[in-house]
Amino acid sequence: MLGMKAYSEDLRTRVAGACGQVGTTRQQVADRFGVSLSFVTKLLCRQRAGGGLAPKPATGGRARCLDAAAQALLVARVGHQPDVTLAELQALLVAERGQAVCLGVIWRVLDEHNLRRKKKLSTPLSATRPAS
Repeated sequence: MLGMKAYSEDLRTRVAGACGQVGTTRQQVADRFGVSLSFVTKLLCRQRAGGGLAPKPATGGRARCLDAAAQALLVARVGHQPDVTLAELQALLVAERGQAVCLGVIWRVLDEHNLRRKKKLSTPLSATRPAS
């Protein structure tokens, strides 16, 4: 759903007008204009309720779990210690700020700042080299 634009008011007006024609079903109107049946139904319900045909304003999404200071703390820690784990960052937030959040929240903050955590190798590199 993110990134989708609302249908134009011109299209909304034409859809509502086509629904007013006698003998036309909502499904026929939806097929004719290339929109979904649910869009036609919701548009007509909204028009009848006095809401008009204009699209509803965008809501802006959910509120952030972490404020700017908590995000800055995470970014600074990853900058200082690139191999820190998400669980360690989670524990840091609880210890420093008293905020308990899930690992997904921490991952999204790091992803928004384009921070890819560089993990240490779990096994050392092989000491053997190919003969020249």
